[in-house]
Amino acid sequence: MTKKISAVLVVLMLSILACQIPGAATPIPAIVTPAVISANQPTSLASANPAVEQDALVSLYDAVTPGIVAIQANAADGSGSLGSGFVYDGLGHIVTNYHVVQGASRVEVDFMSGYKTYGTVIGTDLDSDIAVIKVNAPADELHPVALGDSNILKVGQTVIAIGNPFGLNGTMTVGIISALGRTLSSEHNSPTGGNFTAGDIIQTDAAINPGNSGGPLFNKAGEVIGINRAIRTTSFTNSGDPVNSGIGFAISINIVKRVVPVLISDGKYDYPYLGISSSDLSLPQIEALGLKTFTGVYVTSVNAGGPAEKAGLKAGKQSTNIPGLFAGGDLIVAIDSHPVRVYDDLISYLVTNKSPGDSVVLTVLRGGQQTDITVTLDKRP
Repeated sequence: MTKKISAVLVVLMLSILACQIPGAATPIPAIVTPAVISANQPTSLASANPAVEQDALVSLYDAVTPGIVAIQANAADGSGSLGSGFVYDGLGHIVTNYHVVQGASRVEVDFMSGYKTYGTVIGTDLDSDIAVIKVNAPADELHPVALGDSNILKVGQTVIAIGNPFGLNGTMTVGIISALGRTLSSEHNSPTGGNFTAGDIIQTDAAINPGNSGGPLFNKAGEVIGINRAIRTTSFTNSGDPVNSGIGFAISINIVKRVVPVLISDGKYDYPYLGISSSDLSLPQIEALGLKTFTGVYVTSVNAGGPAEKAGLKAGKQSTNIPGLFAGGDLIVAIDSHPVRVYDDLISYLVTNKSPGDSVVLTVLRGGQQTDITVTLDKRP
Protein backbone atom coordinates (compact mmCIF):
# COMPACT_ATOMS: atom_id res chain seq x y z
CA MET A 1 0.00 0.00 0.00
CA THR A 2 1.18 3.51 -0.71
CA LYS A 3 0.16 6.82 0.76
CA LYS A 4 -0.04 10.20 -0.94
CA ILE A 5 1.94 12.95 0.81
CA SER A 6 1.39 16.63 0.21
CA ALA A 7 4.20 18.56 -1.50
CA VAL A 8 4.06 21.19 1.25
CA LEU A 9 4.85 18.60 3.92
CA VAL A 10 7.74 17.21 1.92
CA VAL A 11 9.24 20.67 1.45
CA LEU A 12 8.79 21.84 5.03
CA MET A 13 9.63 18.69 7.01
CA LEU A 14 12.23 16.20 5.80
CA SER A 15 12.54 12.77 7.38
CA ILE A 16 16.23 11.98 7.52
CA LEU A 17 17.71 8.56 8.19
CA ALA A 18 19.74 8.86 11.36
CA CYS A 19 22.97 7.26 10.22
CA GLN A 20 25.96 9.31 9.13
CA ILE A 21 28.04 8.91 5.99
CA PRO A 22 31.71 9.44 6.84
CA GLY A 23 33.21 12.60 5.37
CA ALA A 24 36.50 14.40 5.57
CA ALA A 25 35.13 17.41 7.42
CA THR A 26 33.09 15.65 10.09
CA PRO A 27 33.89 13.13 12.83
CA ILE A 28 32.61 9.62 12.20
CA PRO A 29 29.85 8.68 14.64
CA ALA A 30 29.12 5.06 15.46
CA ILE A 31 25.81 4.01 16.91
CA VAL A 32 25.48 2.41 20.30
CA THR A 33 22.77 -0.06 21.35
CA PRO A 34 21.73 -2.01 24.48
CA ALA A 35 22.18 -5.25 26.42
CA VAL A 36 20.20 -7.34 28.87
CA ILE A 37 19.53 -5.90 32.31
CA SER A 38 20.81 -8.28 34.97
CA ALA A 39 18.43 -9.42 37.67
CA ASN A 40 20.08 -7.38 40.42
CA GLN A 41 19.76 -4.08 38.55
CA PRO A 42 17.04 -1.50 39.24
CA THR A 43 14.07 -2.08 36.94
CA SER A 44 12.18 1.18 37.40
CA LEU A 45 12.93 4.87 37.29
CA ALA A 46 9.55 5.80 38.76
CA SER A 47 10.35 7.92 41.80
CA ALA A 48 9.50 11.30 43.20
CA ASN A 49 13.07 11.52 44.51
CA PRO A 50 15.39 13.03 41.85
CA ALA A 51 18.44 11.40 43.40
CA VAL A 52 16.84 7.95 43.21
CA GLU A 53 15.83 8.49 39.59
CA GLN A 54 19.32 9.71 38.76
CA ASP A 55 20.89 6.62 40.30
CA ALA A 56 18.45 4.41 38.35
CA LEU A 57 19.51 6.06 35.08
CA VAL A 58 23.17 5.51 35.94
CA SER A 59 22.48 1.85 36.76
CA LEU A 60 20.48 1.39 33.56
CA TYR A 61 23.32 2.80 31.47
CA ASP A 62 25.92 0.60 33.15
CA ALA A 63 23.74 -2.48 32.74
CA VAL A 64 22.92 -2.14 29.04
CA THR A 65 26.26 -1.11 27.54
CA PRO A 66 27.77 -4.64 27.31
CA GLY A 67 25.32 -5.45 24.51
CA ILE A 68 26.00 -2.32 22.47
CA VAL A 69 27.90 -2.59 19.19
CA ALA A 70 29.11 -0.04 16.66
CA ILE A 71 28.85 -0.95 12.99
CA GLN A 72 31.03 0.38 10.20
CA ALA A 73 29.84 -0.56 6.73
CA ASN A 74 31.96 0.04 3.62
CA ALA A 75 31.01 -0.41 -0.03
CA ALA A 76 33.32 -1.49 -2.83
CA ASP A 77 33.50 2.08 -4.18
CA GLY A 78 34.97 3.31 -0.90
CA SER A 79 31.79 4.91 0.45
CA GLY A 80 30.47 3.91 3.83
CA SER A 81 28.33 4.67 6.82
CA LEU A 82 28.37 4.18 10.56
CA GLY A 83 25.53 3.09 12.76
CA SER A 84 24.95 0.65 15.54
CA GLY A 85 23.27 -2.59 16.43
CA PHE A 86 22.46 -4.74 19.41
CA VAL A 87 23.11 -8.34 20.34
CA TYR A 88 19.90 -10.25 19.66
CA ASP A 89 20.90 -13.69 20.96
CA GLY A 90 23.81 -15.80 22.14
CA LEU A 91 24.36 -17.20 18.65
CA GLY A 92 25.95 -13.99 17.39
CA HIS A 93 23.01 -12.36 15.63
CA ILE A 94 23.19 -8.56 15.61
CA VAL A 95 20.20 -6.37 14.72
CA THR A 96 20.60 -2.96 13.08
CA ASN A 97 19.00 -0.72 10.45
CA TYR A 98 19.00 -1.89 6.84
CA HIS A 99 20.16 1.53 5.65
CA VAL A 100 23.30 1.25 7.80
CA VAL A 101 24.54 -1.80 5.85
CA GLN A 102 22.89 -1.11 2.49
CA GLY A 103 25.30 -1.89 -0.34
CA ALA A 104 28.11 -2.83 2.03
CA SER A 105 30.83 -5.24 0.92
CA ARG A 106 32.51 -5.21 4.35
CA VAL A 107 30.89 -4.85 7.76
CA GLU A 108 32.91 -4.31 10.94
CA VAL A 109 31.24 -4.81 14.32
CA ASP A 110 32.88 -3.19 17.35
CA PHE A 111 31.77 -4.18 20.85
CA MET A 112 31.85 -1.69 23.70
CA SER A 113 34.46 -3.85 25.44
CA GLY A 114 36.87 -3.06 22.61
CA TYR A 115 36.51 -6.41 20.84
CA LYS A 116 36.19 -6.05 17.04
CA THR A 117 35.17 -8.54 14.36
CA TYR A 118 33.76 -8.70 10.83
CA GLY A 119 30.13 -9.59 10.32
CA THR A 120 28.03 -11.01 7.50
CA VAL A 121 24.61 -9.59 6.58
CA ILE A 122 22.28 -12.63 6.52
CA GLY A 123 18.87 -10.95 6.25
CA THR A 124 17.39 -7.60 5.23
CA ASP A 125 13.96 -6.02 5.48
CA LEU A 126 13.56 -2.92 3.33
CA ASP A 127 9.98 -2.30 4.45
CA SER A 128 10.77 -1.62 8.10
CA ASP A 129 14.50 -0.86 7.66
CA ILE A 130 15.86 -3.81 9.63
CA ALA A 131 18.91 -5.99 8.97
CA VAL A 132 20.50 -8.94 10.75
CA ILE A 133 24.29 -9.43 10.88
CA LYS A 134 25.96 -12.67 11.98
CA VAL A 135 29.26 -12.48 13.87
CA ASN A 136 31.58 -15.12 15.27
CA ALA A 137 32.42 -13.71 18.68
CA PRO A 138 33.40 -15.22 22.04
CA ALA A 139 30.46 -16.10 24.26
CA ASP A 140 31.54 -13.56 26.87
CA GLU A 141 31.08 -10.76 24.31
CA LEU A 142 27.49 -11.70 23.51
CA HIS A 143 25.03 -10.04 25.89
CA PRO A 144 21.54 -10.25 24.32
CA VAL A 145 19.25 -7.29 24.86
CA ALA A 146 16.05 -7.35 26.86
CA LEU A 147 13.11 -6.67 24.54
CA GLY A 148 9.99 -4.91 25.75
CA ASP A 149 6.41 -4.80 24.42
CA SER A 150 5.54 -1.81 22.24
CA ASN A 151 1.83 -2.68 22.34
CA ILE A 152 1.58 -1.42 25.92
CA LEU A 153 3.35 1.90 25.36
CA LYS A 154 1.56 5.15 26.17
CA VAL A 155 2.17 8.68 24.94
CA GLY A 156 3.99 10.59 27.67
CA GLN A 157 6.06 7.66 28.95
CA THR A 158 9.74 8.32 29.57
CA VAL A 159 12.19 6.83 27.06
CA ILE A 160 15.97 6.75 26.90
CA ALA A 161 18.12 6.67 23.77
CA ILE A 162 21.78 5.64 23.79
CA GLY A 163 23.96 6.22 20.75
CA ASN A 164 26.87 8.03 19.17
CA PRO A 165 25.53 11.29 17.70
CA PHE A 166 28.21 13.17 15.77
CA GLY A 167 30.84 10.72 17.03
CA LEU A 168 30.16 11.35 20.72
CA ASN A 169 30.44 7.76 21.87
CA GLY A 170 27.85 6.36 24.27
CA THR A 171 25.66 9.45 24.50
CA MET A 172 22.48 9.03 26.57
CA THR A 173 19.45 11.24 26.00
CA VAL A 174 16.11 11.19 27.77
CA GLY A 175 12.69 12.18 26.49
CA ILE A 176 9.13 10.97 26.18
CA ILE A 177 7.00 9.08 23.69
CA SER A 178 5.48 11.87 21.61
CA ALA A 179 3.13 9.72 19.51
CA LEU A 180 2.47 6.12 18.53
CA GLY A 181 1.47 4.39 15.30
CA ARG A 182 3.18 6.83 12.96
CA THR A 183 4.17 5.88 9.42
CA LEU A 184 7.30 6.56 7.37
CA SER A 185 8.27 5.90 3.78
CA SER A 186 10.05 2.55 3.57
CA GLU A 187 13.14 1.59 1.55
CA HIS A 188 10.98 -0.73 -0.61
CA ASN A 189 10.00 0.71 -4.00
CA SER A 190 6.39 0.26 -5.08
CA PRO A 191 5.68 -0.95 -8.65
CA THR A 192 3.15 1.88 -9.01
CA GLY A 193 5.72 4.55 -8.09
CA GLY A 194 7.07 5.88 -4.82
CA ASN A 195 7.72 3.63 -1.85
CA PHE A 196 5.68 1.35 0.33
CA THR A 197 4.91 2.52 3.84
CA ALA A 198 6.55 1.46 7.10
CA GLY A 199 4.04 1.34 9.95
CA ASP A 200 3.85 1.20 13.74
CA ILE A 201 6.53 3.85 14.18
CA ILE A 202 7.22 5.44 17.57
CA GLN A 203 7.73 9.20 17.66
CA THR A 204 9.94 10.60 20.42
CA ASP A 205 11.50 13.89 21.48
CA ALA A 206 14.58 12.15 22.93
CA ALA A 207 17.47 13.74 21.05
CA ILE A 208 18.39 11.69 17.97
CA ASN A 209 21.03 12.95 15.54
CA PRO A 210 23.25 11.57 12.75
CA GLY A 211 25.05 8.61 14.24
CA ASN A 212 22.03 7.32 16.18
CA SER A 213 20.84 4.89 13.48
CA GLY A 214 20.25 1.43 14.86
CA GLY A 215 20.51 2.64 18.45
CA PRO A 216 18.04 1.47 21.07
CA LEU A 217 15.12 3.35 22.55
CA PHE A 218 14.62 2.07 26.09
CA ASN A 219 11.75 2.18 28.52
CA LYS A 220 12.41 2.89 32.18
CA ALA A 221 12.77 -0.82 32.92
CA GLY A 222 15.80 -0.99 30.62
CA GLU A 223 13.95 -2.87 27.88
CA VAL A 224 14.39 -1.93 24.23
CA ILE A 225 11.04 -0.75 22.88
CA GLY A 226 12.28 0.65 19.56
CA ILE A 227 15.21 1.03 17.17
CA ASN A 228 16.05 4.63 16.33
CA ARG A 229 15.74 5.11 12.59
CA ALA A 230 15.17 8.71 11.43
CA ILE A 231 14.59 12.32 12.38
CA ARG A 232 12.48 15.06 10.87
CA THR A 233 14.10 18.46 10.63
CA THR A 234 14.51 21.65 8.64
CA SER A 235 17.90 22.51 10.18
CA PHE A 236 21.33 21.39 9.02
CA THR A 237 24.94 21.92 10.11
CA ASN A 238 27.53 23.65 7.93
CA SER A 239 28.66 20.21 6.76
CA GLY A 240 25.11 19.27 5.72
CA ASP A 241 24.23 16.98 8.62
CA PRO A 242 20.61 17.18 9.84
CA VAL A 243 20.11 18.63 13.33
CA ASN A 244 17.68 17.25 15.90
CA SER A 245 14.41 19.18 16.08
CA GLY A 246 12.72 17.13 18.80
CA ILE A 247 10.99 14.83 16.29
CA GLY A 248 12.60 11.42 16.03
CA PHE A 249 11.26 8.07 14.86
CA ALA A 250 11.94 4.51 16.00
CA ILE A 251 10.85 1.11 14.66
CA SER A 252 8.61 -0.52 17.26
CA ILE A 253 10.15 -3.52 18.98
CA ASN A 254 7.10 -5.67 18.26
CA ILE A 255 7.81 -5.26 14.55
CA VAL A 256 11.38 -6.33 15.29
CA LYS A 257 10.16 -9.39 17.19
CA ARG A 258 7.99 -10.44 14.22
CA VAL A 259 10.61 -9.80 11.56
CA VAL A 260 13.99 -10.82 12.98
CA PRO A 261 13.33 -14.55 13.54
CA VAL A 262 12.18 -14.82 9.91
CA LEU A 263 15.22 -12.89 8.68
CA ILE A 264 17.47 -15.31 10.57
CA SER A 265 15.75 -18.37 9.09
CA ASP A 266 14.82 -17.13 5.59
CA GLY A 267 16.84 -13.97 4.93
CA LYS A 268 13.75 -11.92 4.07
CA TYR A 269 10.33 -11.04 5.42
CA ASP A 270 7.12 -10.56 3.41
CA TYR A 271 4.63 -7.88 4.44
CA PRO A 272 0.88 -8.01 3.82
CA TYR A 273 -0.31 -6.21 0.71
CA LEU A 274 -3.75 -4.65 0.31
CA GLY A 275 -3.23 -3.00 -3.07
CA ILE A 276 -4.69 0.48 -2.72
CA SER A 277 -3.53 4.06 -2.64
CA SER A 278 -5.30 6.12 -0.05
CA SER A 279 -5.42 9.44 1.68
CA ASP A 280 -6.48 11.08 4.92
CA LEU A 281 -8.88 13.92 4.15
CA SER A 282 -8.99 17.61 4.98
CA LEU A 283 -12.33 19.30 5.71
CA PRO A 284 -12.59 20.89 2.22
CA GLN A 285 -11.95 17.46 0.67
CA ILE A 286 -14.59 15.85 2.87
CA GLU A 287 -17.07 18.50 1.78
CA ALA A 288 -16.15 18.09 -1.91
CA LEU A 289 -16.65 14.32 -1.67
CA GLY A 290 -19.99 14.73 0.06
CA LEU A 291 -18.98 12.54 3.00
CA LYS A 292 -20.88 12.60 6.29
CA THR A 293 -17.99 11.47 8.48
CA PHE A 294 -14.68 13.15 9.36
CA THR A 295 -12.58 10.04 9.96
CA GLY A 296 -11.51 7.10 7.85
CA VAL A 297 -9.18 6.31 4.93
CA TYR A 298 -10.45 7.29 1.50
CA VAL A 299 -9.51 4.97 -1.39
CA THR A 300 -8.01 7.10 -4.17
CA SER A 301 -6.94 4.21 -6.43
CA VAL A 302 -7.07 0.42 -6.54
CA ASN A 303 -4.08 -1.42 -7.99
CA ALA A 304 -4.91 -3.66 -10.93
CA GLY A 305 -4.88 -7.35 -10.05
CA GLY A 306 -4.29 -6.68 -6.36
CA PRO A 307 -6.19 -8.08 -3.38
CA ALA A 308 -8.39 -4.98 -3.03
CA GLU A 309 -9.51 -5.12 -6.67
CA LYS A 310 -10.25 -8.84 -6.41
CA ALA A 311 -12.37 -8.18 -3.32
CA GLY A 312 -14.31 -5.39 -5.00
CA LEU A 313 -13.01 -2.22 -3.32
CA LYS A 314 -13.77 0.91 -5.33
CA ALA A 315 -11.84 4.12 -5.97
CA GLY A 316 -13.44 7.45 -6.81
CA LYS A 317 -14.15 8.31 -10.45
CA GLN A 318 -16.51 11.30 -10.28
CA SER A 319 -14.98 14.76 -10.69
CA THR A 320 -15.20 17.23 -7.81
CA ASN A 321 -14.43 20.94 -7.45
CA ILE A 322 -10.92 19.96 -6.25
CA PRO A 323 -8.57 19.04 -9.12
CA GLY A 324 -7.38 15.44 -8.89
CA LEU A 325 -9.95 14.47 -6.25
CA PHE A 326 -12.64 12.07 -7.40
CA ALA A 327 -15.81 11.18 -5.53
CA GLY A 328 -17.50 7.81 -5.27
CA GLY A 329 -14.65 5.85 -3.67
CA ASP A 330 -14.87 3.67 -0.58
CA LEU A 331 -14.10 5.16 2.82
CA ILE A 332 -12.49 2.58 5.10
CA VAL A 333 -13.71 3.15 8.68
CA ALA A 334 -12.67 -0.13 10.35
CA ILE A 335 -10.51 -3.21 9.86
CA ASP A 336 -11.47 -6.41 11.67
CA SER A 337 -13.79 -4.24 13.82
CA HIS A 338 -10.87 -1.99 14.88
CA PRO A 339 -11.72 1.66 14.15
CA VAL A 340 -9.68 3.35 11.40
CA ARG A 341 -9.49 7.08 12.02
CA VAL A 342 -6.47 7.81 9.83
CA TYR A 343 -4.19 5.97 7.42
CA ASP A 344 -1.66 5.28 10.18
CA ASP A 345 -4.26 3.15 12.01
CA LEU A 346 -4.81 0.98 8.94
CA ILE A 347 -1.16 0.34 8.08
CA SER A 348 -0.10 -0.22 11.70
CA TYR A 349 -2.80 -2.85 12.18
CA LEU A 350 -1.78 -4.67 9.01
CA VAL A 351 1.97 -4.81 9.68
CA THR A 352 1.67 -5.80 13.34
CA ASN A 353 -1.13 -8.35 13.05
CA LYS A 354 -1.32 -9.78 9.55
CA SER A 355 0.74 -11.78 7.06
CA PRO A 356 0.36 -12.60 3.36
CA GLY A 357 -2.47 -15.10 2.89
CA ASP A 358 -4.45 -13.82 5.88
CA SER A 359 -7.90 -12.31 5.44
CA VAL A 360 -9.17 -9.02 6.84
CA VAL A 361 -12.66 -7.57 6.99
CA LEU A 362 -12.78 -3.93 5.89
CA THR A 363 -15.78 -1.91 6.96
CA VAL A 364 -16.38 0.75 4.32
CA LEU A 365 -18.86 3.53 3.64
CA ARG A 366 -20.02 3.39 0.03
CA GLY A 367 -22.70 5.79 -1.19
CA GLY A 368 -23.72 6.49 2.39
CA GLN A 369 -24.19 2.78 3.16
CA GLN A 370 -21.94 0.74 5.43
CA THR A 371 -20.75 -2.62 4.15
CA ASP A 372 -18.16 -5.23 5.10
CA ILE A 373 -15.71 -6.50 2.49
CA THR A 374 -13.41 -9.48 3.08
CA VAL A 375 -9.96 -9.15 1.50
CA THR A 376 -7.36 -11.92 1.24
CA LEU A 377 -3.97 -10.26 1.58
CA ASP A 378 -1.05 -10.90 -0.75
CA LYS A 379 2.64 -10.09 -0.23
CA ARG A 380 4.12 -6.78 -1.30
CA PRO A 381 5.47 -7.08 -4.84
